[in-house]
Amino acid sequence: MKSYRDLIVWNKSVNMVTLVNALIKNFPSDEKFGLTSHIKLSSVSIPSNIAEGFGRNYTKDYARFLQISRGSLFEMQTQLQIAVNLGVIYENELTEIKSLSIEV
Repeated sequence: MKSYRDLIVWNKSVNMVTLVNALIKNFPSDEKFGLTSHIKLSSVSIPSNIAEGFGRNYTKDYARFLQISRGSLFEMQTQLQIAVNLGVIYENELTEIKSLSIEV
């Protein structure tokens, strides 16, 4: 592979970020600097760490960045579940995001 852009996991995670951002646009304004911000940051961190690790050109560094990316994925999943529990979104709004997060 010549680029991180060739990685299926990177492409799926970028798609997931797009879906997440569309979903959180509907969050209440009082969550703008709370849950909304955390979800946005954790979701963007997933493909970003995949790309950064790929660019390191060292297997151990790449593996570490993939671990960080996985941690951000779990963080995002948790934050979305909290949003469901708080009634900010409904479980059925997460179907496609959950599916992609499992693949990623």
